[in-house]
Amino acid sequence: MAGHSKWANIKHRKAAQDAKRGKIFTRLIKEITVAARLGGGDPEANPRLRQAVDKALSNNMPKDNIDRAIKRGTGELEGVSYEEVTYEGYAPGGVAVLVECMTDNKNRTVGEIRHAFSKGGGNLGEDGSAAYIFHKTGMLIFDGESVDEDALMEAAMEAGADDIQVEDGQQVLYTDPQDFEDVKASLQEQGFEPQVAEVTMKPDNTVRVEGDKAEKVLKLLDTLEDHDDVQNVYANYDIPDEVFEQVSV
Repeated sequence: MAGHSKWANIKHRKAAQDAKRGKIFTRLIKEITVAARLGGGDPEANPRLRQAVDKALSNNMPKDNIDRAIKRGTGELEGVSYEEVTYEGYAPGGVAVLVECMTDNKNRTVGEIRHAFSKGGGNLGEDGSAAYIFHKTGMLIFDGESVDEDALMEAAMEAGADDIQVEDGQQVLYTDPQDFEDVKASLQEQGFEPQVAEVTMKPDNTVRVEGDKAEKVLKLLDTLEDHDDVQNVYANYDIPDEVFEQVSV
């Protein structure tokens, strides 16, 4: 999820919860399968697949699982055919939300996502109602305590990164999505290993929410992320640190 000054930390929290629930493997397998179907089964020639495989390996997914998912995508093994779909809506307080799904039944999924928005005090919108607030960007996060900021900044600029920001003790690099793999590889060659490396959606503006609305926003986003068909949830909320700590425990 994006939007808060500590959104990288929020992603870490969600990643930990997903791993605990056993959902992360399922989501990664879906992504690998779809990436292989759309762009072929060779990670070196398919950047999206390469990113998915790298993420799977970083989450300790067995290589056999990865290979099977690729073969399902290329048609060498039988499997469920997933379709990508993105839903747009608004959470309480006017917070824009993007929900990326992979499903084998769009009618079922849209009904369940609509119900989640409605029950959570938000509403599912039409195509284009929220997507314009976000843009796709490559993101690499480094630990500020163990990485020299000046050295990283120099290497990042030489590698072609668009921007580098210091957020809550972490150094966050942003790149053009097309340059993401090249920037990542260049930095790794120079000894800079990111804690997080992915192409994500970043909001162009945020909406500040506090109190009960903040709690409702986080509850709705948690509900959406718990859905089996949901791959990613992005939102443009801005919640004060002290409020976030109170309502996200």
